[in-house]
Amino acid sequence: MDYNKNAGIDLHIHSNASDGTFSPAEILDLAQELDLGAIAITDHDTVNGSKEALSIGIPSSLKFLTGVEISASPPPPFSYSASLHILGYSIKIDNPALNKTLAILQEARKNRNPGIVARLNSMGVALSMDELLNEVGDGQLGRPHIARLMVKKGYVESIKEAFDKYLGKGKPAYLDKYRIDCSTAIEIILGAGGIPVIAHPYLLNPGNVADLEDFIIVLKKMGLKGIEVYYPEHSPHIISLFEDMANRHELLMTGGTDFHGSLKPKLKMGSGTGNFFVPYILYERLISSA
Repeated sequence: MDYNKNAGIDLHIHSNASDGTFSPAEILDLAQELDLGAIAITDHDTVNGSKEALSIGIPSSLKFLTGVEISASPPPPFSYSASLHILGYSIKIDNPALNKTLAILQEARKNRNPGIVARLNSMGVALSMDELLNEVGDGQLGRPHIARLMVKKGYVESIKEAFDKYLGKGKPAYLDKYRIDCSTAIEIILGAGGIPVIAHPYLLNPGNVADLEDFIIVLKKMGLKGIEVYYPEHSPHIISLFEDMANRHELLMTGGTDFHGSLKPKLKMGSGTGNFFVPYILYERLISSA
């Protein structure tokens, strides 16, 4: 099968194995409809989305990378107002150390949900764990699902409002969760034969990109192999700065939409909010480095 190397790619997609709303099968179907050249399913702290996609069978017209997005904490003295995520590409999904670590992180996610619900209840937001579990089905329950139920029950008008008022970091219903340190996240991904990449770096809310470069240098010494340069919330100027940074430090460049289905309805797979595009050559460079 010939691949359309002029097609775009999307290497940051969430399925209903974590906090997306599309099943892996639906993601594969949509990727074909959109004529994407390559995709990766990068669920939060689980490889179940990638496993299911592989069990279904990848269409011959589409390239597919196994993936994961691991919640991590930065090393001292670095501190950021947003969460740090490390993407892992082309991982061996049956790797024991990887799966043991992900099980710990999944349990941490699970354990904080009742506390968030209790905080919301104390503020007059009447949600229950049973309602939420019915809402999410077999997926991994998280804050986006809580936000969606808040919208459904009329407490807020949008998922964004739920995060802005209640669920975001520093808001009254927010509870932090256990994260592994970023050196361990990188080590685990490398140990599973994968390629560790820092996700959406500008969302860390650094003082400026120059400050973030010092952090990237530290991560590279830990084994980081790439930067998610192309991301819908990275402006053209920011993308240019990260391209330069990747080239200076001989790091791979990746990109994706962070597609979550109906949880982020304005964000479309492959095209983001409209004219977002990640070139196929980045996929080729990624796999050639493995």
